[in-house]
Amino acid sequence: MSTPTLGRLELKPASSDQLAPAVASALIGWAGPPVYVATIDPELSDTAAFCEHYEVPTAASANCVVVTGKREGEQRWAAAVVLATTRADVNGLVRKRIDVRKISFAAMTDAVELTGMEYGGITPIGLPSGWPILVDSRVTRAGLVIIGSGIRRSKIVIDGAALADLPGVEVIDDLAREV
Repeated sequence: MSTPTLGRLELKPASSDQLAPAVASALIGWAGPPVYVATIDPELSDTAAFCEHYEVPTAASANCVVVTGKREGEQRWAAAVVLATTRADVNGLVRKRIDVRKISFAAMTDAVELTGMEYGGITPIGLPSGWPILVDSRVTRAGLVIIGSGIRRSKIVIDGAALADLPGVEVIDDLAREV
């Protein structure tokens, strides 16, 4: 099978030296479709700069955001995965799914510490066990998508439909709104 192409990225089969340890560990024994990785300039890992520089359509880029809230004194964590052309409905559907009264984006230090990933590279692959991972259904229908690799110096390319098979994932229609 030939390696796919996306924008100006040089894709190679994913290897542990290009991924955060939690991501590499989660891919051990991966039975899904091929996972590719592209080395990038870490200064360009944020979505807008990345897409412009590497000529990747924003519709092929998926963002993973970590959110948190409390319920009855219990801190709850979750992740939402949406296409870069959309914004997660954090205060609506996400808040209701993790059953908290008030929700917010996780502080950078908390997100980095809890996931073991670099800020700007957080990905749904390898998140802590037990976290709900809410994926907008558009991501699963997008074909090849770019997601974080857990580090800022690379990105993963994977069939968006494969994200539905990750542990803890719930695919939700209209989890995000077009921007």
